[in-house]
Amino acid sequence: MKIQYSLLLLLLLSGFTQCKSPTAKSGSISDEALMDTIQRRTFNYFWEGAEPNSGLACERIHMDGIYPEDDQHVVTTGGSGFGIMAILAGIDRGYVTRKEGLARMEKIVSFLETADRFHGAYPHWWYGDTGKVKPFGQKDNGGDLVETAFLMQGLLAVHQYYVSGSPEEQALAGRIDTLWREVDWNFYRQNDQNVLYWHWSPEYGWEMNFPVHGYNECLIMYILAAASPTHSVPVEVYHDGWAEKGAIVDPHKVEDIELHLRYQGCEAGPLFWAHYSFLGLDPTNLSDKYCPGYFDEMRNLTLINRAYCIRNPKQWKGFGPDCWGLTASYSVNGYAAHAPNELADHGVISPTAALSSIVYTPEYSLEVMRYLYKMGDKVLGPYGFYDAFSETEDWYPKRYLAIDQGPIVVMIENYRTGLLWKLFMSHPDVQTGLKKLGFK
Repeated sequence: MKIQYSLLLLLLLSGFTQCKSPTAKSGSISDEALMDTIQRRTFNYFWEGAEPNSGLACERIHMDGIYPEDDQHVVTTGGSGFGIMAILAGIDRGYVTRKEGLARMEKIVSFLETADRFHGAYPHWWYGDTGKVKPFGQKDNGGDLVETAFLMQGLLAVHQYYVSGSPEEQALAGRIDTLWREVDWNFYRQNDQNVLYWHWSPEYGWEMNFPVHGYNECLIMYILAAASPTHSVPVEVYHDGWAEKGAIVDPHKVEDIELHLRYQGCEAGPLFWAHYSFLGLDPTNLSDKYCPGYFDEMRNLTLINRAYCIRNPKQWKGFGPDCWGLTASYSVNGYAAHAPNELADHGVISPTAALSSIVYTPEYSLEVMRYLYKMGDKVLGPYGFYDAFSETEDWYPKRYLAIDQGPIVVMIENYRTGLLWKLFMSHPDVQTGLKKLGFK
């Protein structure tokens, strides 16, 4: 079964390995120790749980060992972009040595240099043992520009981490620069239109027919397309395509909280829309002609999500000030993009939603982190909090998804030190792209 919510396509259920889950401590723990515990466990999804041949992030890891699609060795492009940023945080915190981290990054880049690409863009999924594309759907068997943007966001951060390092580190930064320069963003305008298209297939061409408009999780794609030193798109692609000639602006209130942008297909989107583009892109004091402040906008989106869960119009068990968070994740009946409205609310809490918003709402996100931690093994395993749960349905699957685990590590680190924001924003091409599009 495939579900699509706005711009997010379905992830099919499956998994990876088995391991016993350590018991969470029920006693008191400081905020700093709590963050480090969760950050370190979740980091291990991308370190210990990585696909062995590629070093990249497995699409999913199921502790129950049940994989209906037999895809435990399938790796994900976007989730791997988040994962390599998580690895950078782990290196910087000493979870692994700098030498170990470099060896893993060299393995990853070596895989990316030979894996299937389509006009420089990577597919949504590969088989980790071969580097060959695994179709995300029948016609989605080629380039996925959004997933590629998530990967490139991570790679540019890695580039900056190593560009002034040892000779070996500088050499790796050079190889990353080559991959970055080879993405042909202009090709994905489909015959020079002023909009970017999500997919292209060597077999089906443009039949997916998915022009990307805002606002959703894809802002980073347009910024990187403008930032490319080799295939930079004209500014009109951003203004006419992403912003739809100004139609992206739509001041309105949800839960009596103000939003400035128009959210595709809804009044207020799922919380991954506040996370994916801003793992490297620093929203602090960031603005353009369409949004007076991206940090405030994303903070308000988070507060709307929290306020809706507190109001809890469908009377789900457990929802409240210390247990909120609706985003795309596993759900009781498959995969779903949960959002703060009654149609998209299925009584499922996704830990990544509140935890990855820690940069916007630290006090509220820490309340959720503490509540979940006290729930113990029911929701906490070897790779951090499991993907989703429902107290109403007594549903607590011991399963993980890469795209949900990655933002937890990255945003906790950005809250603690700003590391990934500093790295990504320091890249000269990124600065060029932001200036070109009129960001301040």
